[in-house]
Amino acid sequence: MKVLHVIPAVAVRYGGPSTAIVAMCRALAREGLEPFIASTDADGHERLDVPVGEASSWQEVPAIFFRRQWSEAFKYSRPLARWLDRHVADFNVVHIHGVLSHAPLAAAAACRRAGVPYIVRTIGTVDPWSLDQRPTRKRVLMTLAGYRMLRRAAAVQYTSITERSLVEGSWGLPKGVVVPLGIDPALLGEPMVEWPERLQDPYVLTLSRLHPVKNLERLVQAFVDVVGTQPALRWRLVIAGSGDPPYVERLQRLAAHRGMAGRVVFPGWVDGEAKRRLVRRASLFALPSLHESFSLSLLESLAAGVPALVSDGVHLAETVRQAHAGWVAGSDRESLAGGLTAALVPDHRRERYGLAARELARRFAWPDVAGQLVDLYREVRCPRPRKAPDAVGIHSSV
Repeated sequence: MKVLHVIPAVAVRYGGPSTAIVAMCRALAREGLEPFIASTDADGHERLDVPVGEASSWQEVPAIFFRRQWSEAFKYSRPLARWLDRHVADFNVVHIHGVLSHAPLAAAAACRRAGVPYIVRTIGTVDPWSLDQRPTRKRVLMTLAGYRMLRRAAAVQYTSITERSLVEGSWGLPKGVVVPLGIDPALLGEPMVEWPERLQDPYVLTLSRLHPVKNLERLVQAFVDVVGTQPALRWRLVIAGSGDPPYVERLQRLAAHRGMAGRVVFPGWVDGEAKRRLVRRASLFALPSLHESFSLSLLESLAAGVPALVSDGVHLAETVRQAHAGWVAGSDRESLAGGLTAALVPDHRRERYGLAARELARRFAWPDVAGQLVDLYREVRCPRPRKAPDAVGIHSSV
């Protein structure tokens, strides 16, 4: 089965969706499918160093790229739209990643003209919180094209039950299915770092794109509130990742102003073996986001047996709570401080939560997730009569 994946951009700076599509396509290839990525060369205000307008590859996945002609937000590319018009019929199914950008809208329109079934992964862009950010532009796009795109899709993919509930409750959309993203199963085979070793140098880890939506200011303040009043707590806060320099500098100044420059550290972007070591040795993973539709870093930390502290703005928060894999707090400073106090003070729950974290992560291994996607592709390619025609017959408990 040939599956075309259309996404506005794949550069690392765009975070989870751009990172996940590569692992997704590799997992699908191992299932015997033929995935192919179509995207733009957008990389912030720069361009990816990739061939344009010709078949190539991206991190060993077959791909084709086209110039982003204007707008960093919308990523308009007329050459990509023309290619989609000519080639969507070459594929059995089209999997569209995103909604409110030119590439997803152009792909959906091309599929409708060619009679090719398409699936839309919303990547958290059309739930109420997201639409309230720059609401005028986003709601105009939804009214003019986005809503029709979603209504006419063969299926709409959400990565959590929370996201599905929020979007369908707001827009009354049918044909929703929950299929999460996945993690490398090799992470689940690595031995967990023992707690005595972790607690020789205990640290809270946050690993993400450094952006205001991650709510890192409140995390820094809450951490200072907790460790500053309890001298026996030797913990550090490690904020790993990259972002706009002015924002990163503001976080660093905040820590320094509170006298915590040595206890709140910023190692910058980490990857590969350095990232693996940083995650495995952490004693707590923190994700205090105002809004987070899905987090691969959270799952990778859970796979390493690291319990989590997540805000209630994280769509997987209820999953973490139900699995007893960590603590859930509000996104305000006081609530985060309460969550940190519960997690940092010596407690028998930390080790138990770490074991539960790994068990929870097993539900997200790529072979299982890819199998769900293969079933979904087969369903939309050759739909069978069902009692409830508006519901795709694949459901997940995550």
